[in-house]
Amino acid sequence: MSRLAMPVLILLVFTNPTLAADATPTDLDVTRVALFSSGVGYFECDTTVTGDATAALQFRTDQINDIIKSMVVQDFGGGKIGIISYASQDPIEKTLRSFGVNLTGKPTLGQLLDQLRGEPVEITGPLSCTGTIVGVDREQLVNPDGTVLQEIERLTLLTDAGLQHFELTKLQGIKLTSAKVDAELRKALATLATAHDADKKSVVLNFEGKGERKVRAAYLLEAPLWKTSYRLVLSDEKDKKPFVQGWATVENATERDWNNVRLSLVSGRPISFRMDLYTPLYVPRPLEQLELYASLRPPSYEGGFAADELAASAPGGGAAGETKMLARKARAPVAMSAPPPASPAAGVAFAETEGGRLDLAGKGVESVAKAAEAGELFAYHIAMPVSIPRQHSAMLPIVNQEVEAAKVSIFNIATHPKYPLNGLELKNTTGLNLMQGPVTVFDSDIYAGDAKLPDLKPDEKRLVAYALDLSTEVLVKQQPQPDEIVSLRIAKGTLWHRHRFVDSREYEIKSKADKPRTVIVEQAYSEDWKLMEPKEPYERTQTLLRFKVPVPAKETKSQKVVLEKVADQSLTLTDTGLDTIRYYLSARVISPKVKAALEKVIELRTAVDDIARQRADLERQREEATKDQARIRENLKTLDKSTDAYKRQLKNFDEVDERITKLGADIEAARNQEQDKRKALETYLLSLDIK
Repeated sequence: MSRLAMPVLILLVFTNPTLAADATPTDLDVTRVALFSSGVGYFECDTTVTGDATAALQFRTDQINDIIKSMVVQDFGGGKIGIISYASQDPIEKTLRSFGVNLTGKPTLGQLLDQLRGEPVEITGPLSCTGTIVGVDREQLVNPDGTVLQEIERLTLLTDAGLQHFELTKLQGIKLTSAKVDAELRKALATLATAHDADKKSVVLNFEGKGERKVRAAYLLEAPLWKTSYRLVLSDEKDKKPFVQGWATVENATERDWNNVRLSLVSGRPISFRMDLYTPLYVPRPLEQLELYASLRPPSYEGGFAADELAASAPGGGAAGETKMLARKARAPVAMSAPPPASPAAGVAFAETEGGRLDLAGKGVESVAKAAEAGELFAYHIAMPVSIPRQHSAMLPIVNQEVEAAKVSIFNIATHPKYPLNGLELKNTTGLNLMQGPVTVFDSDIYAGDAKLPDLKPDEKRLVAYALDLSTEVLVKQQPQPDEIVSLRIAKGTLWHRHRFVDSREYEIKSKADKPRTVIVEQAYSEDWKLMEPKEPYERTQTLLRFKVPVPAKETKSQKVVLEKVADQSLTLTDTGLDTIRYYLSARVISPKVKAALEKVIELRTAVDDIARQRADLERQREEATKDQARIRENLKTLDKSTDAYKRQLKNFDEVDERITKLGADIEAARNQEQDKRKALETYLLSLDIK
């Protein structure tokens, strides 16, 4: 009975000493690979073990996250899966600080010896002796101008003869006589050395059990997309269908060779993402100080809070959600059929018939894949073992059969304003899911062009184009038509007018070829347009209408396409110009009620505009009178009050003042009339709801 180990999410920090001592090292070989079109690969590694065993797999550091996230380990002989261990990715500085000798920050020899104060050493050089490190002193040699010329470091040792100084540059060797400290220094240096090759990590699997049994490790890794390319051969013979040959390009971008692996190529778009599970996470903790009572100082107190304020600021609690982990049972491996007698070539091997025609059917290339549904996906299972060295690629034939396709010319004015494209109306009758890819088209043994095939499900039909059709010309005659008012209605002071817009064009198709042509005309459209002529298109997409036009040899055919759109527009009758309103009075579709209402609106608007003009004229007169009064006031300041001229100016001042007063009263009356007429207009407009 097989045992399924869940993906490793927690690494134990202890090991089984019995297992470590008795376990037999073994190798895990890649036996199955499934490449997905979403950029990941599924890898299975199998081997046979006896008793307790260990196996190590090498991965790049950037692959460890995928290993932690996806690895599944199985023991098919009743054994148990032990721990799965791998080297930590703690920052190198944190690891170095864990040793008795701290090598972080690239310490100099003097700084390193300063860390080892109190440790016994043995020095060699002009003077050789043993002693205990007291410290390292630094002395600066200074020029008369104050600049530092040189810094000398001296090691101070406590020896049998007392304290002695040794200049570091004159020492030939320093040996740590403490085995413990020496070992710590060597471990720190070894850690630094491993950091230089940090791109490779070992993942060690431990298997516990008895007897001989099969074990497996499976995981997902980032992998290049497998790609498809096709060769399509067309024939003029009526009884001979087009033939398609599809090749899959597979790349082994892993660090291991694939030797006789079972290979599956899966099409689909499964969701796949990366997550950093490898980098250790540390929670910052507060630093608490011991309470000391010596040397008390005057305390300082912070401001206090009321009890209700403290309660308001207290953090709330909450029940932690229970985490659930779901484990799926591993699926049994897909059985692979026996390999066909023909071996796949490492490229395209086309063979010619005796008649010299290009014929791909049965000429040394056969599909080596069996297609099958794989859950919600579609897979090509390669029926023969595949061997691909690391960092190498291979081409495998996966499709080799006839399809249904009809030659057409495809015209879209956005693609080319004059010529259509040579193309095919291709139906996927292979029974397989065809992945998108380039198609090299051969027509009557001659290279005809390149096309791009989209993803095609079985029995799905698509157009593909591969060349410019210079033997057919298309002239597009635009027939502009003015928009037409369909209906008018008034609601709450708003005039709603419905317009009909017409897009009419004629496609004149001229064939210069010796053979009949089928031309598919594409015209852009959106859902708010309605097709009026012809009644139905040949085909409809989300943004295109297609019309099929048979064109005899050396003849000209026309295809008229009329689209119609009806849209509502509005204008506010209180602000719209009267000329615009009069324009809608002449509309052919206006009803008597709407016409009478618009005429009434024009009458009320005219009355409002007339009184508004009268008010504006009175305000202008008052402004001029005010200027005259100001001028007279200035003249009075310059005249003697006893003269006749002063009296005449004073009389004029009084007359202008009376005029200003009267104009003010007239303006107020005109403003009131304007407000009354505008209110009457608004009341009338709000009461309207007519068609």
